[in-house]
Amino acid sequence: MATTPHLHASDAPEHVRAPATTYASILGSGSPGTDEFYRKKTVIGDLARQINDGAEPAIEIQYWYPAGSIPVEIADFYTVNPIPSLQYRVLAVVPDGTTSEELTEARARVASASDRSSETIELHTTQEQDVVQVMHHGPFAEELATLGRLGSFAQERGLHRCGPHHELHLDGFTRETPQHTLRTILRDPVA
Repeated sequence: MATTPHLHASDAPEHVRAPATTYASILGSGSPGTDEFYRKKTVIGDLARQINDGAEPAIEIQYWYPAGSIPVEIADFYTVNPIPSLQYRVLAVVPDGTTSEELTEARARVASASDRSSETIELHTTQEQDVVQVMHHGPFAEELATLGRLGSFAQERGLHRCGPHHELHLDGFTRETPQHTLRTILRDPVA
């Protein structure tokens, strides 16, 4: 099985190897789309631009439910457990070899108005892994149908989700951004 480029997915569901990737990250909990969610997204975006010489980062988010929640597969990820119980990690790619010290120095240089000194921003690395993925086009609210297609694809191959649901937002967005042209890779680790 070939390893896919990190920020690439087909419009049709596919089973591929996702590469190991290093990120600047911050943890959160609760529903996506809240003020707190957007604040954390801004913090990581500001930090990633600083580390990556001003390049606009793709913001990624891993989602999972706390221990004790009802187990969910890909297609029913957002429909079984209460959305406000979600745990998440906001991520932006940083160069391999970035150190914690470099992350701390970049954070000090940014001095983002959205940053809270009490919050931990840390390096997070995902290992190379088998995933199913698909490109979703359009509004976030329509992801359920795309996840249904992806879940059916995995089920037909006897694959089950084995880690956090991962969304890779290829287009920058705010609460006010029209969503009809957005591209989001929906990716789930599988075994």
